[in-house]
Amino acid sequence: MSKATPATLAAQKAGIAFTVHSYDYDPEADSIGLQAAAALGEAPSRVLKTLMTEVDGKPVCVVLPSDREVAMKKLAAAAGGKSAQMMRPADAERMTGYRVGGISPFGQKKRVPVFLEEAALAEPYIFVNGGQRGLQIRLSPADALAALGAKAAAIAG
Repeated sequence: MSKATPATLAAQKAGIAFTVHSYDYDPEADSIGLQAAAALGEAPSRVLKTLMTEVDGKPVCVVLPSDREVAMKKLAAAAGGKSAQMMRPADAERMTGYRVGGISPFGQKKRVPVFLEEAALAEPYIFVNGGQRGLQIRLSPADALAALGAKAAAIAG
């Protein structure tokens, strides 16, 4: 497994401190995020999942704890829209350049607005996908917020 992905390169370019962690990815897991948290021996609140959504038909990246779900009404309101829905997996892969299960908020092919669940800011560190199945980046939530140009919002249900 390569540790150099568009995500790790984007994090390096942003000049933030991070470490890269590999784990055994299980494509059969009911929840990819929860499986990653268990494999890393971390609390699900610290291992964040990256979801691609659409708000009023426009792409939006959502990053939230792996044990939480997106509240679509809250996301739409945070993004200044009327409605939100999950993006189709094929569209998410085409837009980001990553495969589902390996979508990172860093280094996506096309820059889109990013929303980070504000509860994650209370954690001393977080993990986000490193751009490959079985690869995570550990960094401070404040660095993630700044490097991604993300907006912190209460978007989890």
